[in-house]
Order: sequence, then C-alpha cells, then structure tokens
Amino acid sequence: MAPDVERIIQSISLGDQDTVQLLLDSYNTQFRKNKIRDCPPNFDSDIDSDDERPDLLLREDLAAALLCFVSGQLQPAVLRACLHTLRILSRDRRALGPMVTDGALFTLAHQGGIDLLQPCQLHDRSKTEAQWDRTQIHRAEASGCQGAADADVKCAVSFSVPTKEVCVSTTNGSDRHFYKQRGNEGHLVLAPGKKDAGEEDSEKDRKEEDGEVCRKEAMKVLCNLIYNSPKAQERASALRLLQGLWESLKQGIWSTAPPTGQFYKRRLLFLLTALRPELRLQLQQERGVLVLTTPLEQYLSLRWAEGHQLITDSTAPPISKEVSQDVIEILKTIFNIAHRFYRQEPDEEEAALHCRLVTVLCHCLLLSCDGADMLEELQGHTVNILSALPLTCLDVLLAVPVDQASHKYEGVNMDCVHALLLFMDRRLNRGQKLKEKLTPVLSLLTKSSRVHRETRHYLRQKILPPLRDVAVRPEQDSSLRGQLVRLMTHVDTDVKDCAAELLFVLCKENVSRYVKYTGYGNTAGLLAARGPLDSRRNSGDGQFASHYSSDSDSDTEEYREARSKINLVTGRVEAEQPDPMEGMTKEEKEEEARRLICMINRLSQDQIIQPMGVTADGRLAPLWGQMRGCTEEEDEEEEQDLNSMPGLKDKTIK
Repeated sequence: MAPDVERIIQSISLGDQDTVQLLLDSYNTQFRKNKIRDCPPNFDSDIDSDDERPDLLLREDLAAALLCFVSGQLQPAVLRACLHTLRILSRDRRALGPMVTDGALFTLAHQGGIDLLQPCQLHDRSKTEAQWDRTQIHRAEASGCQGAADADVKCAVSFSVPTKEVCVSTTNGSDRHFYKQRGNEGHLVLAPGKKDAGEEDSEKDRKEEDGEVCRKEAMKVLCNLIYNSPKAQERASALRLLQGLWESLKQGIWSTAPPTGQFYKRRLLFLLTALRPELRLQLQQERGVLVLTTPLEQYLSLRWAEGHQLITDSTAPPISKEVSQDVIEILKTIFNIAHRFYRQEPDEEEAALHCRLVTVLCHCLLLSCDGADMLEELQGHTVNILSALPLTCLDVLLAVPVDQASHKYEGVNMDCVHALLLFMDRRLNRGQKLKEKLTPVLSLLTKSSRVHRETRHYLRQKILPPLRDVAVRPEQDSSLRGQLVRLMTHVDTDVKDCAAELLFVLCKENVSRYVKYTGYGNTAGLLAARGPLDSRRNSGDGQFASHYSSDSDSDTEEYREARSKINLVTGRVEAEQPDPMEGMTKEEKEEEARRLICMINRLSQDQIIQPMGVTADGRLAPLWGQMRGCTEEEDEEEEQDLNSMPGLKDKTIK
C-alpha cells in the first residue's frame, strides 16, 4: 500500500487530476478488500509496531494533501474520489491529526454545503498548509528535485478560501459547476463562468447530481470525525458548526421543495447533540423540537383536522426504507433535546407543542414499514421520546377517536397501548441489551398505568389475568407475567426495578396482590427498597394510591380452592413435605431452636450474615441486639455442641 500512497501524494503535488482520480479509485477499491480496522477510543498509539508507523504517517500525509487539494477547483469526479478517500481515512482514529484542525473542518463543512465564517480560519489553514509544505519539502529533498516540487505545490495546491463564486447555489439547493480548459495539460478544472451554449439540460442534471454526491461524501467525513475524535467535537463546537448546520437544515425544512438530501446533515446534527451537552441545550433554547417536528410531518405526509387530530388513511402503503431512515434520524435528535423535559413542568405553550409531538409519535407507533427491523428501530426511538416527556403529555395516547380503533377497552381507543404492549413483548423475546432496549417501554407503560385507569386495566388484563394454574412458579410461566417476573431477579438493577415497578403498579401497589402474582421471594427486593415489606400491609399505601380505583381483584374458582395450600414465598402449591420435628419431644425442639440461634449468632459475629427484621413501617432493620442471648459460657458450650453435630466435626465456621 505504501507505494500507492506515495504516488498519490506525488500526483496531488503535480496537480494531475486525471492521474489522482485513477489512483484514488484504485486505492478505494483496494480498501474494500483490506479495510483499515477501527481502533478503540483508548487505543495507545505508543504501542504501534515499527511496521505500522510508516503507514500511519503516510495516511496522515495523504489526508493533509487531500484536504489542500479539495479546497481548490476540481472536476466533480475527482472531488468525489478525494472525499471518498478522506471518508476511508477518517475511520482510523490513529490518523486523524490533519483532519481535526479548524481549517480541515471548515473545508469539509463548505464541501458539505454548510457555511462557516470564522476569523480564525485563515490562521489555522496556514498551519495545515505548512504541514503539507513540510511534507513536500521532505519528499523533494529525498528525490533531489526540491525546486520543481515546490513550484508545483505553489501553483497547483494553493490553500485558498472557497468563495460563493466557485459554487453557485441554485433554487433547489444544489451547486452548479462551470468548467474551462486548463492550459495544455489536457484536463478540466472548475472555474466560475457562463454556461456553454451547447450544454444540454441532462448535463446540468448530471452536474447537480455530482454536487449532491460530493456534499454527501463530505458530510460522511464530518460524521466520522465527530464520532471518532473528541478534539473534532471540541473544535466543531468552538467553530459554531452547529449554527451553520442548523441554518442549512432550516432552509431545507421551510423550502417548498420536498425534503431531500438531508440525511447525513441530520446524522451530523444527532452526533453533535449526543456528544456535546452544551449543543443540546443550545438547540433546546432555539426550539429545536418544534423545528424538527415539521420535517417529521413532511416525511410522513400528515394531515391535520380540527382539534389537533390527525387524518389517518388505513389504506396508505408502508413507508419506504429511505423515509424510515430519515424519520429515525429526526427522532434520535429530538430525543437528545427532549430527554431533559421530564424533569421540568411545561408551560402552556410547551404543553401544546408536546401534545402535538406526541400525536405524531402515536402515528409512528401505528405505522407499517418496509421491513420488520426498520419498524422495530423506528418504534424504539419513538418509545424513547415518549418515555422522556412529561406525564401530562401522555393523555394523547388515549385521545385517538374510538371510531378508528382496532382495539377498544372501556370505550377508549387502545391502539397505541396495544402497540406498546406488542413492542415490549418483542423486546422481551429477543432478550438482548435489555437495559437499552427494554427499560424505556417498561418505564413508559408504568407511567401511563399510574395516571390512566383504562391503560392499567387493559395491561392488567393482558399481563396479569386472573390466576388459574397455581402449580407453576410465577417465574417459570411462559406468559408475559412469567417473563416480567423473571426480570425481577435480573443482575442489572435498572432492568430489575423497571419490571418490578410495572407489575407493582398493575397490582395498584397492593402488597398482598403483588405477592399473589409474583411470589414473596421475587418481590422482596422491591418491597425492601420501597418499605412495605410486610405483606400484611394492605393495598393503597403507595405514593400514587389516590390514582387507583377501588375495583376488587376477582379470584378464579381454581385459585380459591388452592389458596390455603399456596406457598407465599414461591407463589405456587408445593408438594407436601414431611415434618422435620415429627417424633421430637418439646425439650428436644427447644434445644434444637437454641442451637440454631447460636449458629446464626456466630455467623453474624463473623460478619458472614446480618440478621434482619421487619419494622412497624414495613422496612428492614438489623437485629443485632436481639440476637445476643448467648453468654460467654454459652459460647463455649455452643462450640462443643457444634463440634458434636453430625457433618460438622473437624470443620470451622468462617
């Protein structure tokens, strides 16, 4: 690979665009076969082997040369090949040095159609150009032709600031390029000028298409740099890249033409708001949610009736993959801006904005897409936003007219709730990345069940139907209830708490009912954390008890018959076990109890266990004072008793 890179750099220094294009096309094709592996963010460049170091330096030199080259006047095909190579180089975190300077970011932003006017750009550009000049001088000295090389560099690779005269913007947002012959060198270069008289409309369309492809390539390079380099993130924030990007996106949003060619700009907007907290706050202050809701409605072709109601078309075809991808990028950015809203109480204007957004999100839940995976991803980002919005906005979930409902319950449209339930079921069955994929929908259903009686009744009917089979442990059941109960003992605390909280709310925070459906062993964690560990405490003692109605829990005939035989700890009817105290006298039973207490006391003194009890308010408390009934003499007697017990002889309790 090294000779190819050397030749590319030499051709760039000579300004031979045709040769540069051929070599870059070959280099890009070679890369597809032997890709440069991404390095982890904490990769230590000092451990690079001696064999890899020259290649890294060459890639850095190539990146610096290309950045100088693309700032000049190039043929569209050459510019596209250069930007493609830069995109390849931007994936290697070890060779990003020349690409994360202010001048490089400015050049790429300009090539991507983003206007940045910064006074510091010329100073930084001179630094990048100086690096390129030093590279050329070193190479020229090695080849013995320093003077010729320097002359070529100065005339062919000048780092001039791009101006509007180079790329004239047309009404549809694309760039129109003009060409002229460059001396006798036999190749074309870009230059401002008038359109040739014999140029066809098809040629104009081709140029506009080339300009759009180049802008996309430049945006891909910026996305890679922002994702891979913290320095690029910092400099992009300092250069006010977000402002230029935001203005460019708003021009496309308010344009009368259909929204096209904005995907990678939205991807860059998502990365900036995801990685820089100050940019999230800035976009929130500029009413980013309101602005981004507009293209969301445009892509989905939404029509509004009176009263903020959507006009839906049940015969509409599934949305295409391209539209789905654009919608997903918008949703991801909206979440970055809106995820702080749940901590704030919205004013009247914000509440109206949020309600309109939730109406659009409800439509997203009910969409059909080309491909199940695309639909799953779109619904996932929709759920993320819904879970981050204030509780007052969730009323819209049930505000869809009931005459359009496919699922009704108690006279309310349950289509959105049913879609959320199916989405939760799919995520449960997949069982992958539960914290990222499952907890948002669990949290959303919990919040909605607390404030909407109809939602809680519907979900309880689907998740906690009346018990019939009491011979199976709750966590061994294959139903939705069993899947959620299994999560109550998950190793991830967030997953465990979200699953337990949803079931607890569906039981109206009634401890007895909660234990009935899940078993005391599974519920102990949540009850210990919340306080009502004593299952004798009845329902409605929770924080949101006033939200729950007084409807009773109807028991089936099978449950009433087996109720007295159910083990509250396991939640099922256990097989009868022989009485271990059978045949023992009262004195033997007392002696066995005393020895058991002494063993527990010994374990607690060695800090192996900590005996706990339930206080009057249902919380756990240590029993240190209550477990110290053994005197020093009893301890010696206890030691003798323990040594005489079968199975414990010659063993030490640690």
